[in-house]
Amino acid sequence: MMGLVRDGKRKINGPCFLVTWDIDSEDRPAVGRTQYFLFGRTYHRNGKKYTYRGFVWREGVRYVAQSAVLVAPDQLMEILRFLESNGIDHEVESLLRP
Repeated sequence: MMGLVRDGKRKINGPCFLVTWDIDSEDRPAVGRTQYFLFGRTYHRNGKKYTYRGFVWREGVRYVAQSAVLVAPDQLMEILRFLESNGIDHEVESLLRP
């Protein structure tokens, strides 16, 4: 994961938001949905390869740590919609990055 953290350093300049969340680790369905949304996955079906890259790979999104990402303003609503629609407790803090 540190590679993902280091690679993300140059993905956001200017204003951004720190989004953090908390999921009960016993809620395996919520954990799985969140991992899929954030990191994506690749699977094979009927001889075809399907890839969903996940939210953290987008421009304007930086993975910071477990349960925390920095997002540019244009990416904020998507992660908030995901967290709210899945009933995941979260916080958002506005930040300025040089």
